[in-house]
Amino acid sequence: MSLILKNVSKTFVGKQAVDNISLSLEKPGVFGLLGTNGAGKTTTIRMLLGIIKKDSGEITWKGKAVDRKSVNFGYLPEERGVYPKTKIFDQLMYFAELKGMKKQEATESINRWAKELKVEEYLQMPAEKLSKGNQQKIQFMTAVIHNPELVVLDEPFSGLDPVNTEILKNIIINLVKEGKYVIMSAHQMATIEEFCSDILILNRGKTVLQGNLKQIKETYPANRMEIYAQGDIKKYIDELKLEVENVVDNDYVIKITDEEIAHKLLNKVVEEGIKVEKFEIKKPTLNDIFIEKVGE
Repeated sequence: MSLILKNVSKTFVGKQAVDNISLSLEKPGVFGLLGTNGAGKTTTIRMLLGIIKKDSGEITWKGKAVDRKSVNFGYLPEERGVYPKTKIFDQLMYFAELKGMKKQEATESINRWAKELKVEEYLQMPAEKLSKGNQQKIQFMTAVIHNPELVVLDEPFSGLDPVNTEILKNIIINLVKEGKYVIMSAHQMATIEEFCSDILILNRGKTVLQGNLKQIKETYPANRMEIYAQGDIKKYIDELKLEVENVVDNDYVIKITDEEIAHKLLNKVVEEGIKVEKFEIKKPTLNDIFIEKVGE
């Protein structure tokens, strides 16, 4: 079972929205689809779900051409859409029945997900009474209530506080354990790093970087070090003319051009008898890589 896009393109009124992109999901997991606003992410998502037609290329799921009847998918769009005056339970039942679920089966699923997402108390309320974060959780329920094989999440953590973010993170982890294929588009690069083993970055409709995130990062030299010492080490940093990116209570994050300079600083501090609690040489973050690729 796999999702494959091969040389897919889409043009709108003379504007190339997606230009000859390819990707594949060969096993359950979370795939990161990244790009700036207008890069072509949403168009790609809508094509692979059969919502809009591609101009050229191939999109297959389990070896068959994708259409809305052949793919059991769940979709959380970036544009949120709950009906403000309608009770939450009624909305969820409506979406469940659209996906072919019987009332009893849908009711059981609604109650299970409401408990998991901690929104049971809101089921008989109209959506307008809920906070933005709780509305977000309700919309997430509409994407997974029918137990889809493929789940596409566009900015799933938008509007969520840290507690609810953690709840949703655990649910996504469990979806993968259950054998689901998840495509995630998000602007929080730390979240993508946490979940995704493979990524694709789009810029103006074209693929600018693609592959296994760990392997991609290995091709980059270290660009930061972190050192936390029980004492003032600023003068040693200044002696080596290093640029401090951030410092909190003697915990320094410092920009470096190579690992040798990091070890020079460590040796100086140790020679002065200052105890070092933490020393770490760091590769670029996904945020660094993203800005390098599309920052212009």
